[in-house]
Formats: sequence, C-alpha cells, structure tokens
Amino acid sequence: MENLYDLIIVGSGPAGLSAGLYGARAKLKTLILEKGKTGGQIVTTHDVANYPGSVEDASGPKLIARMVEQCKSFGAEMIKDNIVEVNIDGEIKVLRGEKSEYRCKAVVIATGATSKKLGVPGEKELTGKGVSYCATCDGDFFTDLEVFAVGGGNSAVEEGMFLTKFARKVTIVNISEELTCAKSIAQKAIDHKDIEIMYNTSIKELHGDGILEKVVFKNNVTGELREYEADEEDGTMGVFVFIGLDPQTSLFKDKINMDNRGYIITDEEMRTNIEGVFAAGDCRVKALRQVVTATNDGAIATITAEKYIENKLGHLSEANA
Repeated sequence: MENLYDLIIVGSGPAGLSAGLYGARAKLKTLILEKGKTGGQIVTTHDVANYPGSVEDASGPKLIARMVEQCKSFGAEMIKDNIVEVNIDGEIKVLRGEKSEYRCKAVVIATGATSKKLGVPGEKELTGKGVSYCATCDGDFFTDLEVFAVGGGNSAVEEGMFLTKFARKVTIVNISEELTCAKSIAQKAIDHKDIEIMYNTSIKELHGDGILEKVVFKNNVTGELREYEADEEDGTMGVFVFIGLDPQTSLFKDKINMDNRGYIITDEEMRTNIEGVFAAGDCRVKALRQVVTATNDGAIATITAEKYIENKLGHLSEANA
C-alpha cells in the first residue's frame, strides 16, 4: 500500500514528540502531524526547571528543539497540516488534512489542551513575562514577589496555596461572592496567613513594558475600576490564570469515548475504545498535566501501538513487503 504509515501522531507537543521518537527508534514508519506551532504550550514557557535533567538555561523552545532533532535523527517525518476529518474505525486509519490525505495502521492522538484565557488587553503580550497558567512550572520564578491567582474552583485555590511556597503574598481573584471550590479547600485558603481573597472581582487589563507591571481590576458589583501597580522595588508581579482548560479534541468528537469535558478516556497503556487508536498527554483524562507526564504517555502509547501493529496487523506488513 503506497504511502502507508505504521504510526501517525497528531500533535507535536512533548507527548507527540515522545511518541514519535519511540516510533522512529522502533523502525516504525512514523509521521508527526501538526497544524500550528511545534511544541504545544511548553514553547510559551521561558524556563523549564522541573523537567528531569534540565540545565540552568533550559527553556520551552530549547527543550522542544532538542526533542524535534531527536525525532528527525531517527527518521520520523514531520508535516504541517490541519487535519479536518478522520476515519479511524477500520484497520487502516485515514486522516484528511487541508493539504493531503494520510493513512496508517495506528494513531496516537496528542492534540493537547489549552488554558482558558482571560481575553483581556495585554494578556497575550505578557504571557511568560508575568502572566502564567501553571504554578508548578513557574511558581519558583516569583519567589518573594506578589502574585494574583485568578479563579475560584478547586484547581485555582489549590494552586494559589501552592504559590505561597514562593510568593510573599498570594491574592485569589474570584469573579463571584463565593469560591466555587470544595468548602474544605476554601476554608484552608481563608485561614491561610499569606492569602487574601478578592471577591466579585475581574481583571480587565494587564500592562507592562516587556514585563507585567500593572493590573486593572473591576469590581463586578459596583463596576468600579482600580489600577494596581507592582511594588517599586520588585518591578514586577505575577498573574496566574486558573479558569480551566480546553482539551483540543473536537476533531474526534462522537468518534471516540470522552468524558463530559471532552478529555479522551484511555487505559493505563493509552488505549482508547477504538482498536489501533491511542491518546497521550494533556488531551486525555489524567491527574497531572506536565511535560514529564506527557512524555511518559507518549512513550507508553507508541510501545502499545507497536505491539498492536505486530500482533493484530502483521498481515498488512507482509502484504506491503
């Protein structure tokens, strides 16, 4: 069968690149498809200090560049294309993109998830320069500074408490008059000596010359706007946004089992409910979404896919020999 890949990976974040590396090293004909910027969310992180083996000047772009180089050195192909339709039920999976059509024996879905944005002026420009979406990734860079954690759910409040390990003060910015997290978690935050809670408050603007220097808050009851500037000695502060994630799985909606939030359901070996289809990284149901867990998922997905191809589709390999 002409141009039949053993393995196609949709997405080129850490999970997809890990899957691609393992596929290429196993001598599988491997293709990584990406519609946008290679690397996923991690390329917006300027420092990656919590990935094992990271060097002092490790950054998201540098880490991804090394992963891409590894994949290519073992023979993995990488193509930029936006997949618009998939047929994944048969032995041969078909993915149709805007540029071409691709066929394979197994698919690893590694499309990731994106943090929900505030959607306010200055957010995009100051992401990675004071605005963050990951306390575990970036909390250490705000040691002894003041930070604001936006959101009132479990994740937001728990991440806010985590940030007190580094920041001298954490303010939780909550859109309504009550936190929506579990009452036990809310009480811990209320009782915490280094946490303040701003109720009925939204962030309307973010300002700074290359680094976050000023936040404009809105009182959602009175409509009053208030500007807050970073301490002069600090020069900056942090805004951590924890208002949810959007899994990038719409392409596979109604084709594969997902939870009610759109995350793909897999077993521990990354199998989905469709034979020959696997999922890895932030797009699947899991407890922790980090680079280290994404690369783990990618490796497991490809090893499982390799066994599937050998055991279930050996006749295709023989026919194509």
